[in-house]
Amino acid sequence: MQEENIRKMTELADTEVKDLATLNILICHLLYRITKPVEPDHLYEIAMSTGFVNYFSYQDSIGYLLENGLIEKTVSASGAEVYSLCQKGVECAKQLKKYAPKSYRDKLVLAALRYFARRKAEQEIKVEYIPDESGCYVRVRCLDTDCDLMDMKLFAPDMAQAKVIGERILLNPSGFYGKVIELALSNEEPSYDLTDN
Repeated sequence: MQEENIRKMTELADTEVKDLATLNILICHLLYRITKPVEPDHLYEIAMSTGFVNYFSYQDSIGYLLENGLIEKTVSASGAEVYSLCQKGVECAKQLKKYAPKSYRDKLVLAALRYFARRKAEQEIKVEYIPDESGCYVRVRCLDTDCDLMDMKLFAPDMAQAKVIGERILLNPSGFYGKVIELALSNEEPSYDLTDN
């Protein structure tokens, strides 16, 4: 029963948000939940990845939020332009979140968490695809500040399967690296049965 309710909520979140006020609340809620300034391109990519925000509504919402002092555009310590939530935006996120359906809030926050996890993973691990006559190699490099922690190639029969392998590794790079190391450290010589000797 609970799975059915979750499925229905997810289907509701697949319809486009047409109400500007709802989208304003959703963007404030997102910025409040992730608790850090976000570059404009990143926020745009996150919103578009949900499937329920269209370009024009997004632009209208950002314009409204900036104009009315709910968010502001500042420059981060690294020199990048970022959107930050103002106090009015914090109050909007806290007091009005119930006016935006939970299914939309969940989908937007999940999209942001996945987006930032993916960006972090791309800094820690590099995946490249090397075509070969008989298939394709997936080269996986786990990076540290001054060296490669791991550099390995995996064979796949074609590019499509190589990309599936690469995508799966990028879902949880540290988990992949941990499993490889765990397997290497727990690997033992096979035992031999000498009872009939």
